[in-house]
Amino acid sequence: MASKTVTVGSSVGLHARPAAIIAEAAGEYDEDVTLSVDGEEGVDASSPLLIMTLGAEKGAQVTVESDDEAAVEAIAALIEKDLDAE
Repeated sequence: MASKTVTVGSSVGLHARPAAIIAEAAGEYDEDVTLSVDGEEGVDASSPLLIMTLGAEKGAQVTVESDDEAAVEAIAALIEKDLDAE
């Protein structure tokens, strides 16, 4: 399983718009993608509501995991961006 830990770049954290963008991208992959904060149990990255339950604010460390390494890289890159500014 591929894994990468990144820092949340969105000014509002992983809330509303950023969560929706990440969930849409994660849903495009055949393999499941999970997100976790501080070693907690991972949530399904294709669900914006579950992403928001992480409570990840700007600067938080989020771990992205999947059997698809390309999915991990793509979702990690989105998390690092300020998606609320786009």
